[in-house]
Amino acid sequence: MSQVDGRYAPSPSGTLHLGNLRTALLAWLFARSQQSGFHLRIEDLDPQRSHVEHERTALADLRTLGLDWDGEPLRQSLRRERHRNAFAELRAGGHVYPCWCTRADVRNSSSAPHADAPPGVYPGTCQRLSRRERAERERSGRPVAWRLDGAGRSATFRDLLRGERSAVVDDFVLWRGDDLPAYNLAVVVDDADQGIRQVVRGDDLLETTPRQVLLAQLLELPVPRYAHVPLVLGPDGKRLAKRHGAVTLAERLAGGQLVEEVVGWLAATSGLAPSGASLRAAELLEDFDPTRISTAPTSFA
Repeated sequence: MSQVDGRYAPSPSGTLHLGNLRTALLAWLFARSQQSGFHLRIEDLDPQRSHVEHERTALADLRTLGLDWDGEPLRQSLRRERHRNAFAELRAGGHVYPCWCTRADVRNSSSAPHADAPPGVYPGTCQRLSRRERAERERSGRPVAWRLDGAGRSATFRDLLRGERSAVVDDFVLWRGDDLPAYNLAVVVDDADQGIRQVVRGDDLLETTPRQVLLAQLLELPVPRYAHVPLVLGPDGKRLAKRHGAVTLAERLAGGQLVEEVVGWLAATSGLAPSGASLRAAELLEDFDPTRISTAPTSFA
């Protein structure tokens, strides 16, 4: 693998759990094993869900695991004008349209905008409005969001762990009704501006990646390499969460585990170390081989 900068981008909406920390470790290993830069970004787009104490705890947990990063973490909320400018560029290019639909409206829709699109995507209701209908909605005072006009286009990328993937891009929200940039727009712009050329993240985001690839292409930004790593699941088969018990680093250490044992578990469940290993993050760098990473989810019990 050639040298490419990577990143980890936690959302300060809660304490990081073992699944989050495992993804962070793998992202760090991908970058540092190539002598590449590794950057942090605090994805605090939503002011209602973002809390400084969670940010502080996240950075402390990463340091405790032995992970380092270059420079100061980038705070996404301070980049609103950059996001707005990117949105304006897409709007000027005729790639967006206003949407007044609520989430309930979208859930209750039964048709899809494009024949090849998967079920459940936005059906393009507001794109088909007449001039009179659009004027009525504008007068209603209902918040307006802005969606990308996918126009039936597909996007293809090669995932380092999952192989080639291709999908039709739906008409997803770019700018929210509360005047905030949507995740997909912000992450594409921020990755490009931070010089991120390799994105390692959980495979729950695999299906949204074609959206980001198409956005990067429309904005004439570099498309990074992607590696989507498996999730850690709770005993109920759902994504790991607080309800599953002692799932944070602080809880594991309070229960008597050493940091080296936690790192060993993260590595072993990724396929990078034998079960029961006890080691430091730096010890994984020398013989790190991404082809050894398991693509199956891990059950936490």
